[in-house]
Amino acid sequence: MPVYRIRGVDVDFPYDAYDCQITYMDRVLQSLQQGNNALLESPTGTGKTLCLLCSALAWRRTFGEFLRGGGGGGGGGGSQPSGSQQSGASATQSSSYPVIIYASRTHSQLRQVIKELKATSYRPKMAVLGSREQMCIHEEVSKLRGKAQNNGCHYLCKKRLCRHNNIVTDYMKNNTELGSEPFDIEDLVNIGRTKGPCPYYISRELSKSVDILFAPYNYLIDPGNRRSLTGISWNNAVLIFDEAHNLESICADAASFDLLTSNLTSCITEAQECIQLCSFKRSIENSAEKQFDPENYAILKALLMALEKKIGELVIDSKELGYTKPGSYIYEFLSELNITSETSKKLIETIDSASLLLEEGNSGETKAGVKAKSTVSRLETIRDMLDIIFKGGGQNHAKYYSFHVNESSRQTSGDSLQVFGKASRTLSWWCFNPGLAMEEFLKLGVRSIILTSGTLSPLDSLAMELNLEFPVRLENPHVISQDQIWVGVVPVGPSGHPLNSSYRTRETVKYKQELGTVIVNFARIVPDGLLVFFPSYSMMDKCIDYWKNRNHEHSVDDSTIWQRMCKHKQPVIEPRQSSNFPNAIEDYAAKLRDPSTSGAIFFAVCRGKVSEGLDFADRAGRAVIVTGMPFSTPTDPKVRLKREYLDKQAKPSNKNPKALTGEEWYVQQAARAVNQAVGRVIRHRHDYGAIIYCDERFVWPNYQSQMSYWLKPYIKCYSKYGEVVQTLTRFFRDKVCVDPKEMDSNDSVTPPADKCLPQEILSDSDSQVVDLIDNATMHGQLKEHTLKSMRLKKAKIADVSSQLKHNVESRALTGNRGQQSTPPSKRSTIEQACEKNEAIQERCGGQESTTGPAFLKLAREKLSTAEYGEFVEFMKALKLKTMHIKDSLEAIAKLFSSPGRLTLLEGFRVFVSKNHLPLYEQLVRKYTMANT
Repeated sequence: MPVYRIRGVDVDFPYDAYDCQITYMDRVLQSLQQGNNALLESPTGTGKTLCLLCSALAWRRTFGEFLRGGGGGGGGGGSQPSGSQQSGASATQSSSYPVIIYASRTHSQLRQVIKELKATSYRPKMAVLGSREQMCIHEEVSKLRGKAQNNGCHYLCKKRLCRHNNIVTDYMKNNTELGSEPFDIEDLVNIGRTKGPCPYYISRELSKSVDILFAPYNYLIDPGNRRSLTGISWNNAVLIFDEAHNLESICADAASFDLLTSNLTSCITEAQECIQLCSFKRSIENSAEKQFDPENYAILKALLMALEKKIGELVIDSKELGYTKPGSYIYEFLSELNITSETSKKLIETIDSASLLLEEGNSGETKAGVKAKSTVSRLETIRDMLDIIFKGGGQNHAKYYSFHVNESSRQTSGDSLQVFGKASRTLSWWCFNPGLAMEEFLKLGVRSIILTSGTLSPLDSLAMELNLEFPVRLENPHVISQDQIWVGVVPVGPSGHPLNSSYRTRETVKYKQELGTVIVNFARIVPDGLLVFFPSYSMMDKCIDYWKNRNHEHSVDDSTIWQRMCKHKQPVIEPRQSSNFPNAIEDYAAKLRDPSTSGAIFFAVCRGKVSEGLDFADRAGRAVIVTGMPFSTPTDPKVRLKREYLDKQAKPSNKNPKALTGEEWYVQQAARAVNQAVGRVIRHRHDYGAIIYCDERFVWPNYQSQMSYWLKPYIKCYSKYGEVVQTLTRFFRDKVCVDPKEMDSNDSVTPPADKCLPQEILSDSDSQVVDLIDNATMHGQLKEHTLKSMRLKKAKIADVSSQLKHNVESRALTGNRGQQSTPPSKRSTIEQACEKNEAIQERCGGQESTTGPAFLKLAREKLSTAEYGEFVEFMKALKLKTMHIKDSLEAIAKLFSSPGRLTLLEGFRVFVSKNHLPLYEQLVRKYTMANT
């Protein structure tokens, strides 16, 4: 395996790394070494997960070997020790090592991450956390769900009635190497079923001493779950949030609550059960324990009834607006019930006792003690609510909240009772500052927080939302070339009618006809799988209902629009109910395999299951159509109050010029949902596909500015629908399918040969380490740029460090390179390279044949001696990757931008690699227009 030295750390990587992968690992190491937070965006298919694991674990090994077992990646270079640590390492030593906590949204995503870990040479001590629902193997408790399952488990373990839990300690003592090889939840369950120990408690024991811990988001963000992770040294820990594009909403939800009156009624019922259980126990056991005092539960019941009554008595003048007060009103509201910061402590104690009492009470039916009722521990929702309200014993956090009571006439179940003759109500306390959850990590003393995803942009607004400093940031390009992607904005349909899904036009017959005809045409052009995303389920249903019953008014065909779509592709519709989703996915896969049709079309919704985390690689997703911006309902109380909160924060009087306004947040949330949806296609290096924006609003600059960074160089807006059909047809006609057998397994990413850039004359030493260390100051501030690996034909180690120093005036590199950085040469390396390289037309984008020497001769004629020196330095930076590629190209283009040098500007494109050609073409257009 190649070893890359990045920032002084030897990183073992399973494949020859791309430039963007080196850049990504550099930013990870920068964050970890400096103890800074990072926002890292890298498109799906760029090997993000692998880069994260390799760079983070390589950094961890600089402190000492992994806690137990495994050789740990390395290759033995640099400052890192090799071999594995002996299992007898002291607890003091292991506790001083930072632990890496890797979180993702779902267990299926974590399963994929652990699969990637298996592909590396790193073997850290690891653990993976899961729920009892996934891990419990007890024949009765495993049948329960939610709180009932937790309580059943607690009771059995407390009474030592669970044989699986009873043998966990002995099993761990006899299997000390457990966790030294990568494993998943399924592996733990298999151990439990074959050997007997409880998988859930094995994972908990393992988590107390690990190098890396894998866990779902809620284990970190939810305070209760986080408290349950005993043994983890949070101080100096590293938190990695993968797939973090929805993290701010998850954090806000974790700090908020919604109390339905139906749930409150269930809590009152539980309190009454506790009174009865206490009376029963006192009469049978003659117990005087405080826990069995019915008076405590009578007080609890009375308080809950008073709360129910008070919520019902609030005057709601408008059902649409509800009853809204500032967040601090919650304290006034509860104080009238004598619920304060002090009394809440007693209340929480009573609820904890009630939960234990109910566990034992419901267990009386059987010896095993697991026949817990489904309503058990509804009282714990009241406990969680009090924890949020009286967090830290203060009220300062209330300024980030809104108090809201909403009334609904809909009844979801039999216990949605009418409250005092009125419809069911919901008391909400919504947090509008997601940063509160992140602040908790800072208080715990974590070293770094890394947020990464394929769709984090715009980064500034995300950082403001989370209220954290993120000094390290990255927006990575894709590894694909220009001919692998077609991105177009389609503002009008075949008849010239605008495509606009805003509320003003989306209900019109003309819009539905035009959109339907557009999709019919694309279903004909696009091979194999086609994804169509709508802003909402409602809009998708209305459009499909119309298409099934109507045709376009100008069509000569009697078939409905829907029938015409089905002629080209078999349809699948995303179900609203998540339980039906697996069937829909299987249906789509089966229709793709059907040889009698040209593919399948999946109608889905932005923010739905299809748009989140699913892989539609190769034939499964050759194109994605976005039919509009998925704006949240503006009248939704939570959305409306969030916008009002942000507008208030952004007022000039608050002296925060960078604050996000409500409108900006509103647009950005929709844009992120779109970016997430389009990320379902083009999933690896050899994949190809089209992204089609069917809404005229995507032409607007403020909408395009919200798109993912990697897409921007490819976007083209078409004024005529005929152009769209013509170019898209040509794109798919010209594409040559790649044999999957020829693909590498680097997240479907394989490094290409750089054929358009001049080649360096390098040493043939197999063990050569190229150490590039420079400092760069740009615009008066120290700015980090990534040095990327050089393509060494024989060397397996490339040293990459990114502290470059720029001259503000000339933007030329001024730092001295280390002795190993520059190959021995009598003349400028770049001059040798240019003279040896012939960039030909076919290879480099259709330009007239231009030899390296001829271009150098022309450059000497057109440039002054000082400018030519700058050009040589920029070319060195471009080849050696000692400057960010964007900065290098822009500096060179600017040097060639005067009227007499446009031949240089045009001619230089033959030296630009295919991956970076779109960026350089933009610069050419920019400076050419400036001179016309």
